[in-house]
Amino acid sequence: MKILVTGGLGFIGSHTVVELQNEGFEVVIIDDCSNSTEKVLDGIVAISGKRPLFEKLDLKERDKVENFFKKHDDIEGVIHFAASKAVGESVEKPLLYYENNIGTLVYILKELSLKAKSSFIFSSSCTVYGQADKMPITEDAPVKIAESPYGNTKQMGEEIIADTCNVTPGLSAIALRYFNPMGAHPSVEIGELPVGVPQNLVPFITQTAVGLREELSVFGDDYPTEDGTCVRDYIHVVDLAKAHVVALKRLLKGKNDSNYEVFNVGTGTGSTVLEVIKSFEKVSGQKLNYKIVDRRAGDITTAYADTTKANTVLGWKAESSLDQAMKSAWDWEQKIRK
Repeated sequence: MKILVTGGLGFIGSHTVVELQNEGFEVVIIDDCSNSTEKVLDGIVAISGKRPLFEKLDLKERDKVENFFKKHDDIEGVIHFAASKAVGESVEKPLLYYENNIGTLVYILKELSLKAKSSFIFSSSCTVYGQADKMPITEDAPVKIAESPYGNTKQMGEEIIADTCNVTPGLSAIALRYFNPMGAHPSVEIGELPVGVPQNLVPFITQTAVGLREELSVFGDDYPTEDGTCVRDYIHVVDLAKAHVVALKRLLKGKNDSNYEVFNVGTGTGSTVLEVIKSFEKVSGQKLNYKIVDRRAGDITTAYADTTKANTVLGWKAESSLDQAMKSAWDWEQKIRK
């Protein structure tokens, strides 16, 4: 079966391409390389032994999207990662985010709606829950008003997909609400390659440890948590990638209960920022240079997943520990700095 992976050269996308190819799928990648590089293809080949088809294409150009689907009219499923994802940047450039994250989604869904049958996996986020009222967060938790245009694009994206599925019987979709992906493939052939200053905690930790950043700022230690720092659910990127393959197979085999479903993808365990730092110091054997600074606007206190639905209904479970994920992130950082 031929599967399209948009943003397939990105962090989560590239790991998912590897897992798809390991399962025997034929993969076509679309990526505009705005936040990735074609060199990632070499890493994918090194792990899976197979080079996926690749088209450098900007999904904002509707005619090119239409032409792509005419050329590849045998695509049976799409995993849609391609999107801008920096919260701060989205506040400064909201129209860029709405065009890139919503416009491209609409163009792809229009093409899938023309097919008799198609499967669609959407890269969503736990950001849709905001500061949830209860922990752990279930899929039934209310979707809160978004804190940023980025978060809003994920909420709107889910609504657009649900509305489209509602009137398109041949289209089946699953939105996967990720918690905090981290780590790298154990082969150290692919991993996280943030452009510029990292937006996520783990690459900032590893870049500080190799001397690329002077020190890590921990934003606030006066939150109502175990050690005063924010709590998040950190999931190994390979576990997350495998969740996409399981979700896709669910749709392709017609095992879905409705033609639009939502699943949380996390470990079910919350870790504080200081616990993540301690994990790094444990696996690396070195002290990290960090300091406590004032809280950052927009940060929520606690977010970790209730994974019951993913474990029982989807039949997927995260396997790796925080230490294992951190070790892979550190191995990757050391490799790319060499």
